[in-house]
Amino acid sequence: MTHTPIPFPEGFLWGASTAAHQIEGNNTNSDWWVKEHSTGTHIQEPSLDACDSYHRWRDDMDVLSELGFTDYRFSIEWARIEPAEGQFSRAELAHYRRMVEGALVRGLRPMVTLHHFTVPQWFEARGGWTAEGAVDLFARYVAACAPVIGEDVRHVCTINEPNMIAVMAGQAKAGDIGFPPAGLPTPDEETTHAVIAAHRAAVKEVKAINPEIQAGWTIANQVYQALPGAEDVAAAYRHPREDIFIEAARDDDWIGVQSYTRTEIGSEGPIPWPDDVERTLTQWEYYPAAVGHALRHTAKVLGNGDVPMIVTENGIATADDTRRVDYYKGALDAVAACLEDGLNIEGYLAWSALDNYEWGSYKPTFGLIAWDRETFVRTAKPSAVWLGGLGRTRELPRIDG
Repeated sequence: MTHTPIPFPEGFLWGASTAAHQIEGNNTNSDWWVKEHSTGTHIQEPSLDACDSYHRWRDDMDVLSELGFTDYRFSIEWARIEPAEGQFSRAELAHYRRMVEGALVRGLRPMVTLHHFTVPQWFEARGGWTAEGAVDLFARYVAACAPVIGEDVRHVCTINEPNMIAVMAGQAKAGDIGFPPAGLPTPDEETTHAVIAAHRAAVKEVKAINPEIQAGWTIANQVYQALPGAEDVAAAYRHPREDIFIEAARDDDWIGVQSYTRTEIGSEGPIPWPDDVERTLTQWEYYPAAVGHALRHTAKVLGNGDVPMIVTENGIATADDTRRVDYYKGALDAVAACLEDGLNIEGYLAWSALDNYEWGSYKPTFGLIAWDRETFVRTAKPSAVWLGGLGRTRELPRIDG
């Protein structure tokens, strides 16, 4: 076995990602705050203060910069910027602009996500994405974000994981909580079309703010692997849950590829993971190679090179940081192999910069950086030191043999 490092392509993004609601704390105007304080849900605990990153974002960026990362993907919170319909907070816009400027001062290129799962309470009360005028309301919010993204922000993500938004909408309509043991439920078709329309409207507004901004969105790749004879089943299963959203990015500047594990498909559909496989804290199969399969599938759908790809999320929920390092080694080996094969990959951003609120619980620890629940002091894990150090060598590990 030999180790042959692969140099980063020119301008390669090397960083970590977060989402506002999962780290900021006290996002009281969002729909998720209501869910967290309601009964009869799967939610184990409320987010409350979270990591207090609303106030401590400088600490977060300091750690990332010092470790060697060059990019930071974070989201801005619609519920803070427009807490009541049609009323925009200049103070919150200024807050997020300070984050952009703070990243630049620390040598971090900011990638700004405009929507990462949460919406204002008033938007949800109107009926959410499928309500009349919802697309226009989202476009108006994006236009209002001009003071944040208008200058010095090269990459903007309109909507994070729209396929998961549609899946969760389908679950809500069906009155279901929780997911099946393998695969994803069927996405709500009306929501699917609504978020695609919202994305296209948002891209238009972003380009109106600054045509130099590179706009795209990110897709949750489940890495559907067909067992022999089940290729047609896998394709039929995959398309409404993933491929339709990938295809919607055909005219974008880039597409975000997000992957954590795989789903095997047999003649009857998804096959649950065997009891004897290694699992993460989210009970997913430990499968570092997933990101490579996701990149190759995305390139196949879009035509390799036509739309640049960025790994915008990839990581593992574990309490054993040595397994986190091993997972990243396997994942980066898969990314390096894709680059060697000529795939157009422009960056890799780990999930997540911080242990955070994983949509109902703090127990699944994805973070490169730990924090104390009492003092909020940040501590970089060994995995963070190792992964950030690759930003200094500007080389991806590649294992041959």
